[in-house]
Amino acid sequence: MDKIPSPVLTVITVVYNNIEGIERTLLSVINQTYRYIEYIVIDGGSTDGTLDVINRYGGQITRLISEPDKGIYDAMNKGLAIATGDYVLFMNSGDEIYSSDTVAQVFATAHDADIYYGETEMFDANWQSLGLRRHAIPEQFNWKSFRYGMNISHQAIYIRRSLAQPYDLRYQLSADIDWVIRAANAATKIVNTKRIVAKYLVGGMSKQRHWQSLKERFRIFNRHYGFLPNVINHLVIAFRLVTYYIRYGKTND
Repeated sequence: MDKIPSPVLTVITVVYNNIEGIERTLLSVINQTYRYIEYIVIDGGSTDGTLDVINRYGGQITRLISEPDKGIYDAMNKGLAIATGDYVLFMNSGDEIYSSDTVAQVFATAHDADIYYGETEMFDANWQSLGLRRHAIPEQFNWKSFRYGMNISHQAIYIRRSLAQPYDLRYQLSADIDWVIRAANAATKIVNTKRIVAKYLVGGMSKQRHWQSLKERFRIFNRHYGFLPNVINHLVIAFRLVTYYIRYGKTND
């Protein structure tokens, strides 16, 4: 029997002036036991020493681009444009692939899926665990699964590169939601790995500009799900958020 070929995963890390978090992210990718990884790092022209840290691991990075960009999704599009792997995964500075054997375990779950996804553990600025996200991952995921909120983190979804269209730069903070929905809409085989696959550092730009992020999300959900269903879905989201906060004293978005 012919051996099933191992897919190549392109991991893309986007960073700008994050000397505190970049090494942790680099090592989580470089130390994977899975051999078939193309690693692309897109740096926005950092001036705080981030580039020095990246260059320390230059021999283990497939491609490094360091130049000014027009924002995080423009940088991500640069990575997508030069990716050559069968699948793509975005692991931005400060976040981590969950453990050294995670990628191997993801691809061992099933053969030839269009999308693999898993759970995310949240961490604060002191790298203390906050537990799992409030939005539990769905048992079965499809393009409609985000209607009550983004229940799969950007860092926890492996997408076949042929389905990964460029990010829509009309959205400055939430283009990843639109990107995942579009890919899921085009997918035919989506696999739940039933494991934690990523560690996520809370407090990114979408948190810092939370209101703008929420407005963008509402526009994206309108576009994909329709205005009236979106309004009803947001009432459900609000109710669940309040209930969760009353019970746990935090939101864990």
